[in-house]
Amino acid sequence: MLTKDQIAKRIAQELQDGWYVNLGIGIPTLVANYIPDGMHVELQSENGLLGMGPFPKEEEIDADLINAGKQTVTMRPGASLFSSSDSFAMIRGGHVQLTVLGAMEVSENGDIANWKIPGKMVKGMGGAMDLVAGTDNIIVAMMHTNRAGESKLLDRCTLPLTGINCIRRVITDLGMFSIEGGAFILEEIAPGVSVDDVKKATAGKLIVSPVLKTMLID
Repeated sequence: MLTKDQIAKRIAQELQDGWYVNLGIGIPTLVANYIPDGMHVELQSENGLLGMGPFPKEEEIDADLINAGKQTVTMRPGASLFSSSDSFAMIRGGHVQLTVLGAMEVSENGDIANWKIPGKMVKGMGGAMDLVAGTDNIIVAMMHTNRAGESKLLDRCTLPLTGINCIRRVITDLGMFSIEGGAFILEEIAPGVSVDDVKKATAGKLIVSPVLKTMLID
């Protein structure tokens, strides 16, 4: 199975030069560490930062410079700081080419639940609802099962929804899936993982691509 860093590495392969990209909380933030050399990508954070760099080394930490998940970050040359209202205007205006989100559940219909577990206190829904509404290209990065070993790829979400029919790709520790026609299509499988392993861990409808590839991770 892939580690969280390997999931982030695989997602980084989907980036394109010149894109504006928003990285959600959790595994998605790790993508900032694996942007290919020579590629220029502008990372945007909904708390008001454009031009975010990789996570800082210990000597580079600035406690006042954080992303939306309150993690300390760095800024690339030319980066800018602004209000969260301006940041959300960028998102709602469709100016972000790729959003990478974590999730607690994704359904075979492309629904996503990633903001609330009933009975647990949350400070708010964050920016995910705006991101799924303002971005056509969304990748979900998550572990395939929860801590209890239960599938997070379901026929339908059981938690409060963040967005409906908006997810088209999911990358987990077991592989990469597209979502089409009410099913998860297994397109790439993690090294050392069998198709049977994926079938056992997936509660939603699963179709194995006839051109299934082994995921390439450096």
